[in-house]
Amino acid sequence: MIGRFEHSPWDFWAEADDTAQAAQRAIQQQLIATLPDATLGTDCFVSELASVHTEVLRMGDRSYIAAGAYLTGDIRVGNDVSMNPYTVVRGRVVLGDGVRIGAHTSILGFTHTMADPDLPVFRQPLASRGITIGHDVWIGSHVVILDGVDVGDHTVLAAGAIVTKNVEAGAIVASNPARVLRWRIPPAGGASVAAHDLAECVAQFGDRARAAVGDILNRSWDADRELFLDRPGTPPTVRAQCDTIEIADLLLGTAPPQLPAVAQIERLRGWQDAATGEVPELGQPNSVTGDPDVDYHVLSVGYALDLLGAQFAEPLRLVTELTPDALTTFVDALPWADGAWHAGHWVDILGTALHWSARRGDDIPIGTREALFGWLITHVDPATGMWGRPTADEGLLQIVNGFYRASRGTFAQSGLPVPYPEAVIDTVLRHARDRRFFEPAAQNACNVLDVAHPLWLTRHTGYRAEEVGAVARTLLDDALSHWTAGAGFGFHAPSAGSPASEPGLQGTEMWLATVWYLAELAGVGDALGYRPRGVHRPEPATQVTP
Repeated sequence: MIGRFEHSPWDFWAEADDTAQAAQRAIQQQLIATLPDATLGTDCFVSELASVHTEVLRMGDRSYIAAGAYLTGDIRVGNDVSMNPYTVVRGRVVLGDGVRIGAHTSILGFTHTMADPDLPVFRQPLASRGITIGHDVWIGSHVVILDGVDVGDHTVLAAGAIVTKNVEAGAIVASNPARVLRWRIPPAGGASVAAHDLAECVAQFGDRARAAVGDILNRSWDADRELFLDRPGTPPTVRAQCDTIEIADLLLGTAPPQLPAVAQIERLRGWQDAATGEVPELGQPNSVTGDPDVDYHVLSVGYALDLLGAQFAEPLRLVTELTPDALTTFVDALPWADGAWHAGHWVDILGTALHWSARRGDDIPIGTREALFGWLITHVDPATGMWGRPTADEGLLQIVNGFYRASRGTFAQSGLPVPYPEAVIDTVLRHARDRRFFEPAAQNACNVLDVAHPLWLTRHTGYRAEEVGAVARTLLDDALSHWTAGAGFGFHAPSAGSPASEPGLQGTEMWLATVWYLAELAGVGDALGYRPRGVHRPEPATQVTP
């Protein structure tokens, strides 16, 4: 006689005897030894009557698989997840913490294609966009969730629901196809773009942004000092002046109206240190500081001047005095192993400094530019398409964000294809499923931009295009929800609760560009009515041979 725990395992570790517990541990050890990639947390339960044939199985603590369940593919499960009897979970599926799945439910993270009418469907290739289910989700019996669906946190999927589209956080859905009956947790500010036509929502957002740009710029303008602040109450910075120029160009097509364009050009050029080419922060002495914010002025000031029809007044000695050997030594010494983001930052600075120097016609040591590209090509990891290695505490964050910076300043800025673009897509899509960084409340402008741009940069391959589009639509929905009327975007999502959540110029400039990239990937970019032309421009910068 089969024990009751096979079908009702939730009390197993509290009530089963020592013999049964030892047998369960043996089942789990055999599973770990047999499957290609499997890890199970503490107090998990896997019925010996379940069929588990996954390529990847990751289970958090106190999660269980009951009798008759059938699992295949890449299955990643949080804590306190129940897969009740005869649950089917297949394909690429992520289940958050506290997901409870009723009997006979099917979660199918793949589908058959049917593009060739002359070939039987069963002989045509499979496609997979994957399914992501958030935290604290109650799924009734006999529910079907189809490939490409994201289910938000705190949702309820009523028994028998056929879920074909994304489900907003807090919704209670039912029927075939599933629709919102009511709200377990009502959405802040009303329904999100999931309830409307995406192109129309994007168009409405573009209109709102253009209507608000005057208020956004006035909010950050310090008339007494004739300088812009990132947000009220903060000191003026060089970057704030540059972000203002980018926002005004993007939404108004002109320089910021608070100060004549000629005056803004003279000011930015006048801040450059003639001895080094550096643009120090306001109030700092004219010296090379190594401060990442100051280093970023190569980008922000350079592109702000470019938008105003000007360029740096002085050579950027960072590269005009850099030999190929010195460049290689410098790039070799960057912290690629555990700080690929910082390393990519420096590659971006070097690549952009080389670009501005070429535009000015400055003498650059022969072979310096080629040394930079040569180093990148010979050091890229074919498995990830990126530079550096993942870290234990941040996963893929360092290499993905580092890839964006390094590729932006070199391959993208020069109009050259990146090595191993399909590996890049694989890595970015894997990273985008990391809820630590991509839960709506956890998002910030860097992390989302650094996913959107690499996916856009590699879109010509067509590889995993449906999955890329699905990720873009989800992130676009999130991004639009971060907007604050009349004030713009904070660097962090509003719900993060940090000072950086308050709307400011940096967050607004970065999120506006990110929204464009996501809208393009989602196929609705034309509806926005704007296109970045500064640091985050999609086109290669004009190439001038020195």
